[in-house]
Amino acid sequence: YMVYDQGIVNRDRGQRVFGQIFTEFSGRMASEGRRVKGQQLIQTYAQAFARAEKEYGVPPAVITAFWALESDFGAVQGKLPTLRSLVSLAYDCRRSEMFRQETIAALKIIDRGDLSPSEMIGSWAGELGQTQFLPRHYFDYAVDYDGDGHRNMLRSAPDVIGLTANYIANGLKWRRGEPWLQEIRVPANLPWDQADLTIKHPRSKWAAWGVTYADGRPLPKDELPASVLLPMGRTGPAFLAYPNFAAYTEWNNSLIYSTTAGYLATRIAGAGPMRKPAAPVAQLPFNEIKELQQLLARQGYNVGKIDGILGQQSRIAIKTMQVKYGLPADSWPTAELLARMRGG
Repeated sequence: YMVYDQGIVNRDRGQRVFGQIFTEFSGRMASEGRRVKGQQLIQTYAQAFARAEKEYGVPPAVITAFWALESDFGAVQGKLPTLRSLVSLAYDCRRSEMFRQETIAALKIIDRGDLSPSEMIGSWAGELGQTQFLPRHYFDYAVDYDGDGHRNMLRSAPDVIGLTANYIANGLKWRRGEPWLQEIRVPANLPWDQADLTIKHPRSKWAAWGVTYADGRPLPKDELPASVLLPMGRTGPAFLAYPNFAAYTEWNNSLIYSTTAGYLATRIAGAGPMRKPAAPVAQLPFNEIKELQQLLARQGYNVGKIDGILGQQSRIAIKTMQVKYGLPADSWPTAELLARMRGG
């Protein structure tokens, strides 16, 4: 298995981050079928989920949503020999030190007796199992929840539940008993520059600004800190993101993925479906987002890669420019902002 595969390195160099808008991605990935299947699995493995919640404080719905998104509950785990992927990426110069450590962790998993080399089949980037963990996290956080003496993330659902809960609690610092994400309604006169994951206010302050739950019920006037998250700007879906939402952005730093995972977890836990925007949210085409990134970069803003994809750095730069032009600072790229920037 310890052979170089140029195809793996080519995939690593060519990978793209999420380019879809949130409602498209979440509509596909947080489907009704996955909500129902997630709830069924919580019943089927009730004992393992109860143990995980007691030991780690992570709700079943949170574990199950990651299980859905990462492998469709174990149906899609990848088909490539893990050791071959890891040594190829360790040999390549782009992230060699990271994958050298992952290769050693994979050998430790074999040494511990959890998996044999031939069983280690996963994704092209070396992730293993039904919630797709790189070997270091597998080795550090795996637990034997089915009592067979092995920690098998590929075939044992109880082991999957235990490991995922352990990692979320101890690796991602989950706060027991606190929410993670809730859909809200925002008023038209919200101070939009405050709607940002980096800005937190007590729920009482958001309530004073007219923010309510999605069904119109008032927010509790308490001191629990939260951010307003607008994945598609002020006319799209809106959420309160609590400190636990940091676990989602740490799991995957794509805002589209992390918001979808958090939203699906709320659905599995019993929340209603997301409200549809009153009108379609205007989305700049790929080439115009790229042009906007180029214009922002010329002004000295760090937008990350100029690739036509709306990442966190691009959103921060857009918000700063919206403030400068006196536009609603909701971090969403609009035709008006592009026109202003074209005009200098």
